[in-house]
Amino acid sequence: MLTRSALRSVPDAYDETVQTPSDLYRQGWTRDSVRAQLQARRWQRIGRVVVQHNSLLTADERVRAVVLHHGPRCVATSFTAAEQHGLTGWHRDEVHVLVPRGARIRPLPEIAAVVHFVADWRRQQLSQTQLLHRPAPALIVAASGMRSPRHACAILAAAVQQRVTETDALHRSLAAAPTTRHHAVLAHAIDDIGQGTEALSEIDFLALCRRFRLPLPEHQAVRVDATGRRRYLDAEWVRRDGTRVIVEVDGAIHLNAQHWIADQLRQNALAISGSVILRFPSVVVRTEPRYVAAQLREALQLPA
Repeated sequence: MLTRSALRSVPDAYDETVQTPSDLYRQGWTRDSVRAQLQARRWQRIGRVVVQHNSLLTADERVRAVVLHHGPRCVATSFTAAEQHGLTGWHRDEVHVLVPRGARIRPLPEIAAVVHFVADWRRQQLSQTQLLHRPAPALIVAASGMRSPRHACAILAAAVQQRVTETDALHRSLAAAPTTRHHAVLAHAIDDIGQGTEALSEIDFLALCRRFRLPLPEHQAVRVDATGRRRYLDAEWVRRDGTRVIVEVDGAIHLNAQHWIADQLRQNALAISGSVILRFPSVVVRTEPRYVAAQLREALQLPA
């Protein structure tokens, strides 16, 4: 039976349908009443939590169940937290959670989960009321878990583009996690995402050409966009047949539609003049220089 306080709290108790037994007892449910609900199969037990219905769990309930199952020092992180904060296009079926290093992990067979560990729990940027990691550090965790640096950069770009976080917050979170995989590439990418003035100067086609034994460009210069920001790096070669080969590196990972249209019109004008134009995002030049060199070699009509 419910106590009087439990009866008074039923509407509030059902606002969150996934609870720990301790939460239910604080709301006024007795041990016998909780056991009766479970035995009657009106409720269900998943790991260390109680779900106050017998249907399939919603996505939010699955996240809450995994977080509560792993105890009070646990929050959703990585792809899961980013999605909860509003990021779209990067869904993962597994629930990603963050716990202190050394925490005891109890399996939860009913729900697939990925557990991430952190050394200093007290320094983490947590949104405790929502059981979530803050957006920027959660995104750094997601990026760090990716094998491909291009994909790692892409999720940060998507988050800024969708206004889930800002580049300043990403820089701070990355600086607080110096052992993050792809750390240097991500730092440059965050500059690119914010169209920072330092980013493009880091890309040196002279070094790329020397590395892959390609002829040096006759011209290399940083070019501004329509707003006056340093956004492009142009490098130019002239083939033996007199054809100009132009490589344009775009430093803005998230594209503004008006700038993109202007870029395409400019490229058309160059193509009409008979030039060969190659365009690369800056993140590709940094992470896949071999691919860039192979395309440039082909455009210059050089033997492989």
